[in-house]
Amino acid sequence: MSSHHHQNSIQHLYEGDQSKLYSGVLQHHTDVNSEESKNQVKRIWKIFWILLAITIAEVIMGMFFSHQMPKALVAFFFLALTILKAGYIVAVFMHLGDEFKNFMVTVLIPLVLFVWFIIAFLADGGFWLRMNDESQARHNSAQVQQAPSHE
Repeated sequence: MSSHHHQNSIQHLYEGDQSKLYSGVLQHHTDVNSEESKNQVKRIWKIFWILLAITIAEVIMGMFFSHQMPKALVAFFFLALTILKAGYIVAVFMHLGDEFKNFMVTVLIPLVLFVWFIIAFLADGGFWLRMNDESQARHNSAQVQQAPSHE
């Protein structure tokens, strides 16, 4: 028997037959009226209300105020609220908030770089689009094609 299969370890339950995990052998919350269970339910409801408030703010913003504000400000507002909601979901429901700091950094740094990647490519694409539309050479070639021929 390997060293990780001693009596105090439950590692062997995770290897091979997964049915033991769901058969009641590993019931962590045997008493739903325990203080631990009640705290977990309170935490889930708290996150639910926070996510609901953020979603309602987004809907109200989109329906009533987005037409009166600059598009860049509206985009920033929606992006900030979306990142906030995603952060809550990742931290609570994906249990990343309970993980070690190094693991969080391992996941969050690539996420931030990916968001930067998208923003950089959108900005670069916008630059090239404007440059092509305002290009003097492009306008000159369009004028040459439109000029009447003298035959």
